[in-house]
Amino acid sequence: MRRCARSVLQRAAIVTTTAARRRGCRNCMLVSSAITHTETPIQSNILPFLFLHGSPFCSGSATFLDGQSSELFVDGQQSTTKSGPLVEYERRVGSGELMAGDRNQERALKALQALYDELTENASVMELEDAGSHPTERQRNWFWTSFLSKNKSTSFIRGLYLYGGVGTGKTMLMDLFYDELPKSWKKRRTHFHDFMLNVHSRLQKQRNLSDPLRIVAEDLSKEAVLLCLDEFMVTDVADALILNRLFGHLFQRGIVLVTTSNRAPDKLYEGGLQRDLFLPFIALLKDRCIIHEIGSSVDYRKLSSNEGGFYFCGEGAGDLLKEKFRVITDGNLAKPAVVEVVMGRKLQVPFSANGCAFFQFHELCEMPLGAADYIGLFKKFHTLALEGIPSFGSHNRVAAYRFVTLIDVMYENRARLLCSAEDEPTGLFKRCVTIADAPKARSSRASKSEDADVCVDNELGFAKERTISRLTEMISRPYLEEHATKIAHWSQQYQHS
Repeated sequence: MRRCARSVLQRAAIVTTTAARRRGCRNCMLVSSAITHTETPIQSNILPFLFLHGSPFCSGSATFLDGQSSELFVDGQQSTTKSGPLVEYERRVGSGELMAGDRNQERALKALQALYDELTENASVMELEDAGSHPTERQRNWFWTSFLSKNKSTSFIRGLYLYGGVGTGKTMLMDLFYDELPKSWKKRRTHFHDFMLNVHSRLQKQRNLSDPLRIVAEDLSKEAVLLCLDEFMVTDVADALILNRLFGHLFQRGIVLVTTSNRAPDKLYEGGLQRDLFLPFIALLKDRCIIHEIGSSVDYRKLSSNEGGFYFCGEGAGDLLKEKFRVITDGNLAKPAVVEVVMGRKLQVPFSANGCAFFQFHELCEMPLGAADYIGLFKKFHTLALEGIPSFGSHNRVAAYRFVTLIDVMYENRARLLCSAEDEPTGLFKRCVTIADAPKARSSRASKSEDADVCVDNELGFAKERTISRLTEMISRPYLEEHATKIAHWSQQYQHS
């Protein structure tokens, strides 16, 4: 049996060597050489693994033992595949579900389609599918140790980092990509806030171990090979300090990352505490992901005009908000409630009724609360009434950060907002600017007093555009109609349960 297996391997090595020479692939040459000269007994069920379609040793088309190849996206050319995000996008444009003509989105879709094709070609090797025919962990470790230990620059599938301004369709594109992936794949799509919250919760459970990050990364890699994170934005020093080691472990385990962000990688955590310790993560991110900028002059969320009745500002705004709250709760008596969030924390809700919660602004954004508390809140409530949103400046910068996070969590959970505010959405952050947009120093006392409350903060200066855009969408008719449909569905489920 051993002699037979070696004979098959030697014939396979000849085919592999021929293909490698034709395509100039050093890694395939390494594998064929190792097959020919190895003295280690080889199990016959490893043979299919060695020559799986789209092996990790080559990029581009993969050569089979029968010499057939599969065409991929190369240099921006469209694949011959009949499925994927680009194909689905074209179908939706044709049916009128999406607006056509945005070349920036189409270029991003080509990058997503290329990754989709590459993942599809390499699904077996990457063990994206749960199948009994895959080699065991022990066999896979033997393979890498035997054949690749001599070549430390082995190939891997690079993920995708999509970044661009607000309203460029990043989330829509990621969802389009994710929804087209086979349902049986080991994949996960979540918001960056939720992902990091989950990581910290896992670390808490492993805190007594010498290297809890390694254990957490190992567990995450067993759950998902493809990780899709929306709205990658680092503002927390605790997150910044662990990201490099966390993703170092994840990438070592073959994780492929697809993520969206408003910021270019080099701009992440700009001006943050101990940023020098964060810089290696930026280098790692650029090495393991293709960086693709989405440019657009259109904010699709601002195409919908604001609808009256949910966003109140000016004199009497607070009274109008309370009246609206009574209307949407059908006049039911609002009572205090308690929401349990992660790691044993509890959030006090001042008033609640019919899935709606009522808070004063300072109760949610001027208290030591964060994403975990907001996520817990919207697991129980579908609507938030928020009274007294102020204009933001240097005097309430921390509250502004919490408000940005609150709106991000609400938007991700498709929650409904009714509120009273000091200004329109576009005016709330007018005194929050980036360093580049900061007003020049002036000498007159009057000018200095005008600029006294200007908040010069790069993270907030960039994040405000996303928050304004999301606020605008959340009070638009399509968003509110979508929410009403969801509430009706929830009500029917509740009545039949």
